[in-house]
Amino acid sequence: MSVDTAQLLEMSQDEVVTHSYVNDVRLPSGGTLALVTLDNDRDHRRPPTLGPVTLVELSVTLDRLRERAAAGEIQAIAVTGKPYFLAAGADLSKVGQIPSREAGRQMAQLGHEALGKLHDAGVPTFVFINGLALGGGLEIALNADYRTVDSTAPALAFPEVFLGIIPGWGGAWLLPNLIGIENALNVIVSNPLKNNRTLKAAEAYELGIADAMFGSASFLEDSIAWADGVVSGRIAVKRPHAPGKVERALKWDAAISIARKTLEKRIGTVAKSPYAALELLAGAKKATREEGFRAEDEALADLVSGDQFRASIYAFDLVQKRAKRPAGAPSPDLARKITKVGIVGAGLMASQFALLFVRKLKVPVVITDIDQERVTRGVDGIRASIDEMQAKGRVSPDESNRLKALISGTTDLADFADCDWVIEAVFEELGVKQDVFSRVEKVVGEECVLATNTSSLSVTAIGSVLSNPSRLVGFHFFNPVAVMPLVEVVNTEATDDETLATAMVVAKTLGKSAVITADAPGFVVNRVLAKLLGEAMHAVETGTPFEVVDRATAPFGLPMTPFELLELVGLTVGAHVLDTHHAAFPDRFFESEALHRLADYGHIFSRDAKGNRTGFDRRAVEIVGGSGTAMTQAELQQRIEDGLADEIGRMLDDGVVAAAEDVDLCLILGAGWPFQMGGVTPYLDRVGASDRVRGRRFHEPAIVGVA
Repeated sequence: MSVDTAQLLEMSQDEVVTHSYVNDVRLPSGGTLALVTLDNDRDHRRPPTLGPVTLVELSVTLDRLRERAAAGEIQAIAVTGKPYFLAAGADLSKVGQIPSREAGRQMAQLGHEALGKLHDAGVPTFVFINGLALGGGLEIALNADYRTVDSTAPALAFPEVFLGIIPGWGGAWLLPNLIGIENALNVIVSNPLKNNRTLKAAEAYELGIADAMFGSASFLEDSIAWADGVVSGRIAVKRPHAPGKVERALKWDAAISIARKTLEKRIGTVAKSPYAALELLAGAKKATREEGFRAEDEALADLVSGDQFRASIYAFDLVQKRAKRPAGAPSPDLARKITKVGIVGAGLMASQFALLFVRKLKVPVVITDIDQERVTRGVDGIRASIDEMQAKGRVSPDESNRLKALISGTTDLADFADCDWVIEAVFEELGVKQDVFSRVEKVVGEECVLATNTSSLSVTAIGSVLSNPSRLVGFHFFNPVAVMPLVEVVNTEATDDETLATAMVVAKTLGKSAVITADAPGFVVNRVLAKLLGEAMHAVETGTPFEVVDRATAPFGLPMTPFELLELVGLTVGAHVLDTHHAAFPDRFFESEALHRLADYGHIFSRDAKGNRTGFDRRAVEIVGGSGTAMTQAELQQRIEDGLADEIGRMLDDGVVAAAEDVDLCLILGAGWPFQMGGVTPYLDRVGASDRVRGRRFHEPAIVGVA
């Protein structure tokens, strides 16, 4: 082989190798198809992955088949996977161990060399996509001449941009030249940034990623018969989305420009991988295959050796592993069975709770409020939401009817008597929540779990009015409830293990990731955001221009600026959060009278007729009336970084969560802190804030790239 693989193979001694098994298949019309099956010899829980040893074996296998093709022994080559999988892509555990940029470039070249042998093999080459195909797995298919797909294949995608890299084994050049630039932009850039959206088999077929689609019952047989038709000339393959001269001349550059502007508006410019992907897709318009692949080699080498990819792998491990084994969780065997749910409140948040609980737990859900009109409106709204889900095909008519029948409303708390779980969604005021639980406790059974959705109040204080506070737990959702994956489960000193275990099992059943926190002001997400937002408001109140604050916080890579976030959550809510934290920690958190005035005014930004922001509202700036000594961008950025490092260090010292990893998990899932940053603590290590403030880093070794 031309690629120097010695260093790559040395670091891959413990690789789970995906082998390339070859069988000759006699084609119906005569001739032989060599069928390569990718199989790691593990059960269905371990999909095939592509590490250096795997790629070398595949490369050698394809060399032998190309020799057989030249000798006339075989008339076609096909690749498929073990049941349910083609391949899940590169072995990230190995890519994450790349010791240098040069090794990263060699890994990219090795992939290109191995998979590229499916091109110009001397005979037609096929990939039968029999199941999941992600990243490098999908690139195996793209490097072949033709592709079929099993109609039940659950996911085809390029998740690389989400992970801080790019499709680097041909995907960035092959896909746009197969399905057109706009479709390729969606698959390679847009979909990964939409919570890693994947394609179903039918979508891949419609786009032209696959040339034919067959049912799973006879997928392999049908694919072989179809391949025989192609080889014999009986079947002509047409690709309607392949770009022509008009698209290359008129649409290609415009699509790239629009995508770039959309990215800048949506995620800013901190994340490197989306823009690297754009550059490769732009270049694919004119570049030859070889030129496109060389560009991928260099781009992938830059990214896999950089900080953002290492941070992304750290974040990926948090979401895939730590979130599934929450620190401090009691045995799920202690959890109580939930057969009926009660929800106090019938407003928007309560309705979101009800819809989620009834869909996931499939048990009766009863809501209550202060009058029948509100209850009726709430129940009608929930049932209307279920009707909308049915109209979109997300639930069947029968399921829709069952779910709607499980929803009921009442103004009589006695109807909560047989509930096993009661959660409140009432006004964020201590006395209101205490009153709710005092009344609920009198009617429910002794083992009924009581859950509060408070975002900033003391759960212990809420439970102080209960005769049995051990059954109370914090269960803090994030808005919108159906979308945001995090629940902060607040464990007070009084909460017993059965209650905590029940909360953790309920969160999992709801499809949420739960992090256990101590009962401390703001828990995790709101405490960190309160620090950030408080510093931002303090800066403008003491004379720093709004625009400077935006620029100072841009390096964090957050999905929105502090002022955009304040408008999103509501200025009144934001002011309340700052007040709460100032009351708890007056020496470290700022309250903001200016934010209260802005709440009365109603907004921070001016907008056009379509509601798009056009800048900071002149009157809002006047209302803040900042005076004092303005900070520079660099001064404010370091002030915020040091403040965050200090506050997170205190949270860890006080045992609010078990480890820095839990802080990052909360911020990634609950606040949209970018994967490419790895959450907040790796970033604070990289910029030196943790060393400046605490004299030590949150992570040893630091989560950084390599030379």
